[in-house]
Amino acid sequence: MTLRRDFLRFLLISALVFFSVISFTAPALALGGKLPEIGQPAPAFTLPSSTGDGSISLADYRGKWVVLYFYPKDFTSGCTLEARRFQQDLPKYLEKNTQIIGVSADSVDSHTEFCDSEGLKFPLLSDRGGKVSQAYGSWLGIVSLRHSFLIDPEGILQERFTGVNPAIHSQEVLARLEALQLNG
Repeated sequence: MTLRRDFLRFLLISALVFFSVISFTAPALALGGKLPEIGQPAPAFTLPSSTGDGSISLADYRGKWVVLYFYPKDFTSGCTLEARRFQQDLPKYLEKNTQIIGVSADSVDSHTEFCDSEGLKFPLLSDRGGKVSQAYGSWLGIVSLRHSFLIDPEGILQERFTGVNPAIHSQEVLARLEALQLNG
């Protein structure tokens, strides 16, 4: 029994260390691959959504700004904090004609439970094979890295964020969005 408990404790600690490394050091080391270029069209995608409306495409939001954020895993501490902050700031984004979209490799069912649990009113998309995460340089083989992108109403990538701190990230994105909209 002690051996089993020690093994489970080891697995839990290993998982926590793994997700901490992904959240803070992996983006700085560019482990996710080549990031798309600012000023170029954002990679197109269509993925299943937590909203129950089937799939969502980037093209569905033409005419709006889009905050596309990638994250490792539903229900983990950093990912939950980041999602809560985006939800808290959602009215400010909506005032700025901006849609928030989260992406991870979790299933639609997991996303739906996560949205219900946290009261999230924006879609989470299921990138099970990591194809979209790869297109955005945000894939680590089994999970998405914590990267975010600002896409303008014409579908052009205007900003990218790596090495994200979940506690303050939404405010950083909102400040950059405001600056881009003032200068645009």
